[in-house]
Amino acid sequence: MAWAGLLAGAFAVGGVLHAQGVLRIDHLPPLHALARLPTAAGTAALVPAAVLAAVAVPVLPRLTANLPLRAALAAAFGVSLAWTVLLAVSGEGLAWPFTHPQEYLAVLGTVGDDPLGWLAGFTRDLPAYPTHVRGHPPLPVLVLWALAAAGLPGPFWAAVLVVVIGCSATVAIGLAVRRVSGEEAARRALPYLALSPAAVWIATTMDAFFAGVGAWGTALLLLALPGGDGPGARGRAGRVAVGLWRGGAAGVALGALPYLSYGLVPYLLIPVVGAVVALRDAGAGAAKAARAAVLACLAGMAAVSALFAAGGFWWPDGVAATHAEWAADPGAARPYLYFLFANLAVLALVTGPAATAGLAAPRLTAGSAGSAAGRILPMAALVAVLALDLSGVTRGEVERIWLPYALWITAAAGRAPDRRLLAAQALTGLLLQGLVRSPW
Repeated sequence: MAWAGLLAGAFAVGGVLHAQGVLRIDHLPPLHALARLPTAAGTAALVPAAVLAAVAVPVLPRLTANLPLRAALAAAFGVSLAWTVLLAVSGEGLAWPFTHPQEYLAVLGTVGDDPLGWLAGFTRDLPAYPTHVRGHPPLPVLVLWALAAAGLPGPFWAAVLVVVIGCSATVAIGLAVRRVSGEEAARRALPYLALSPAAVWIATTMDAFFAGVGAWGTALLLLALPGGDGPGARGRAGRVAVGLWRGGAAGVALGALPYLSYGLVPYLLIPVVGAVVALRDAGAGAAKAARAAVLACLAGMAAVSALFAAGGFWWPDGVAATHAEWAADPGAARPYLYFLFANLAVLALVTGPAATAGLAAPRLTAGSAGSAAGRILPMAALVAVLALDLSGVTRGEVERIWLPYALWITAAAGRAPDRRLLAAQALTGLLLQGLVRSPW
């Protein structure tokens, strides 16, 4: 099996490189993690998650296939949330990753009561910040600062925010897949999204928050286009109004992505491809409404950039400063050729064997969940990942970096629906949680 072979090769070569001292900062390459030795207590702690998986594997596909769509989406979101939380609490706990001194919360004291002053000096002061802050634009810190300012400070509330927004990507991706590939494709993808092995890192890395923001930005853009207005719009004026507000909201979310992570610029390929496909069969009469929605989206994106520039943060300067920090970090010395394929092995691990099977599934009847349309968005995400991988700036630690892309790729699993593959997804998540101790 190609999936298992890729993983075996990556771990075998990584083990040799680690033993030779080439990969000194990675103890379980290609993962940036430690091996967790199985214990009776650790195995017992995983029982609730295993029970949930045992129930969800046979039941959830029936629910998502037969319930009204809104209820199906709610069921998938509920299972995703429960699966993620149960995996996290079986280990070090839900909020534990946010207590690390290199995480974003560690810098909130320097923001104080002057977030605009902090933003204006962000690039200048970058070398003094913790690792994760140095590797990202300023928006993640500002999000957590706003959460604390709203009366929800500390690691627990940060974890709640990240997990809820990260798991909500299941709903957003389901809506986007429905818009591009049809309702059947969306319904079949939902169980795989809900029981994704990525849940191990959705709880709790800030990249899960990025994944949720990007997924909702993409979904809102697709729903803003003609044909995606839904039952809430009445008449031409109503459809245009819905398209405008959804397009504007999509623009704000998508425009925020480069200010959450520099590695999310290629992510914009996903909504672009989705929008092209969604408009492919639209009639000439839809052109005006489509143009209005797209312009609203572009305006929202431009507004985000304008606000950051007005606040004193110039994105190209941030990229240059972060690249200088990355070049001086031990991670930049990781071997390019090894991580060129090892990063893809990690992607395969995070998305699970079902996603690989779905991407490789042959085309079935036109219009079915197995048709070519069912993998358009996953393939766009995969192309974006390949661009980042080839760039060489993602050398290791991609189990969290790939999250925003991995969830879209996981949706391809719906093209090869098989209860055994869904069980394999859940088993992969349980094994990862039980055998790997990740800092995120």
